[in-house]
Amino acid sequence: MSDKMTGGCQCGAVRYELTAPPRRASICHCRMCQRASGSYFLPLANVEFKDFTVTKGALAIYASSPVVDRGFCAACGSPLTFRYIEADGISVSIGSLDEPDRIAPGNQYGTESTSAHFHGLSALPSETTEASTPPDVYRKIPGNK
Repeated sequence: MSDKMTGGCQCGAVRYELTAPPRRASICHCRMCQRASGSYFLPLANVEFKDFTVTKGALAIYASSPVVDRGFCAACGSPLTFRYIEADGISVSIGSLDEPDRIAPGNQYGTESTSAHFHGLSALPSETTEASTPPDVYRKIPGNK
């Protein structure tokens, strides 16, 4: 298996490549990451900046604090990157990778803001997208067969 990984936004306007495996992966529960992702947490994988290349389009950048920039797709809004401005690395949102299961988070941060519902999520009843979507609609969703 190659160390190279690729990813991008939902609409395909922005694509990127990692030329080295992430040196760490984590889940961040802080309020900034919750708001930036619109979710309970944001899974991130960090690489050295030299190992990250945008291969299509351009990242739109939002300075979410005086020390952090967040990259996203200006067309569809997908959150793609997190970067401490003075650091030598950049983190990509694990969900934006083409093969997100290649990365397993090894740590959690911002746990003071963990949602009270987070630990119970795996106990909820569940079903696949295909099972919960009418067949004619399911076939129209990109990535489904």
